[in-house]
Amino acid sequence: MNGALPFIAAAALLALALGFLARRGKDMNLEQWTVGGRGFGALFVFLLLAGEIYTTFTFLGGSGYAYGKGAPAYYILAYGTLAYVLSYFMLPPIWRYAKENRLYSQSDFFVSKYDSSALGVLVALVDIVALIPYLVLQFKGLGIIVEIAGYGAISSTVAIWIGAIIVAAYVMVSGVHGSAWTSVAKDTMILAIVIFLGLYLPIHYYGGLGPMFEAIEKAKPGFTVLPAHGESLWWFSSTVLLTALGFFMWPHSFGSIYTAKSATVLRKNAFLLPLYQLILLFVFFVGFAASLQVPGLTGSNIDLALFKLSVKTFDPWFVGVIGATGVLTALVPGSMILMTAATLIANNLYRAVNPSADDVQVAWLAKLLVPLVALVAVFFTLKGGETIVALLLMGYSFVTQLFPSLILSLAQRNIATREGAAAGIIAGVATVAAVSLSGASLHKLAWLPAQIQDLNIGIIALVVNFIVLVVVSLATRRAEAPARAAAE
Repeated sequence: MNGALPFIAAAALLALALGFLARRGKDMNLEQWTVGGRGFGALFVFLLLAGEIYTTFTFLGGSGYAYGKGAPAYYILAYGTLAYVLSYFMLPPIWRYAKENRLYSQSDFFVSKYDSSALGVLVALVDIVALIPYLVLQFKGLGIIVEIAGYGAISSTVAIWIGAIIVAAYVMVSGVHGSAWTSVAKDTMILAIVIFLGLYLPIHYYGGLGPMFEAIEKAKPGFTVLPAHGESLWWFSSTVLLTALGFFMWPHSFGSIYTAKSATVLRKNAFLLPLYQLILLFVFFVGFAASLQVPGLTGSNIDLALFKLSVKTFDPWFVGVIGATGVLTALVPGSMILMTAATLIANNLYRAVNPSADDVQVAWLAKLLVPLVALVAVFFTLKGGETIVALLLMGYSFVTQLFPSLILSLAQRNIATREGAAAGIIAGVATVAAVSLSGASLHKLAWLPAQIQDLNIGIIALVVNFIVLVVVSLATRRAEAPARAAAE
């Protein structure tokens, strides 16, 4: 056994142990399993929401995007900060409404606000379709980390299966409590490792950050600035907007809101989380350092940049420590995604066709669905080949389609009707799906201005969504007016 594997194995066992221990003294009913009894303080809510930042997407995708794309990676730094500013105003009313109505999922919120179980089913389906690529992202990253950090002793396929079994086991037992406790270990380790790597590697190979960027500019002129076309300023701005609006539309992040014990907890986090976002700079420094030291990575292999450079630089035992940290960045968010997907199926799909099901039945079904959802994600992980960032952006394009109808529902007078909300979501998701499945691109429409061609397709879909929502809402409200007048 090489010197790296004990550390990687220890991280997996630590996650499993913390996950199981988290359920001590608690009756894992539906409310405890899904939303922690709505009693989490600022620290646990912080860790659950921060888990959205520090996943394999950050550890591998952020450094890989900086390695392969250069300046366009900066969008990852920008969108989270904007989302946290928005959260100060948006999350407290969502939390209050969820507490008053004992909601368990994002889909429940739409059902209650629009008085429509059909809309709840639609939202649940969109959520599940978006969550699968996000879970695939975590498993894909886990496989990369274990195979490279373990020097090939364990294949990525075996690592993915082991990781899926571990995370499914502790999610079934402890639910969101397990995710919260494992987040403590994960965030402690990733802060130390990311800051160290982001400072040490530029100094070791270039003599500092300034000399590193000078060397990159000399070897790859313009690499650290946005290109004039393609991933240009227009792409950057539209992608930042899309991902900022969609940040809390992810159903597992939305569910984290429900765990807070008060609205004040959410406001405190809105102040602190933008500072935490700055740690991403050190992830970019690793990617930039690797761009000249381990050249030649292309396609989905750009996600290997961090570990390729680590293997080149450090002794196996320390590569194992880095790998152990990476394992936790996959398992912790993966657990939240698994739990959320299982809850959506049990609480919002099964209950829709069997309204008589009580919370006890739903809780048991959700727990039983966890390994099934994990199995589906493993299948797509082993089959797919997209880069980590591409997987995440596809998911974002789906979940952001929920934003218009959700934000309108928070107003004192909601202009959207249930029909309008449903039509807008369907129109937006259909636009994203049509483009993704057909391989179409705005760049193929030569008659469009270059700025429009560079826009993220998710933003185009969001505009289509809003227009359809408003038109259908106006039409259905007018159609309902005569019926209401006759009833009066």
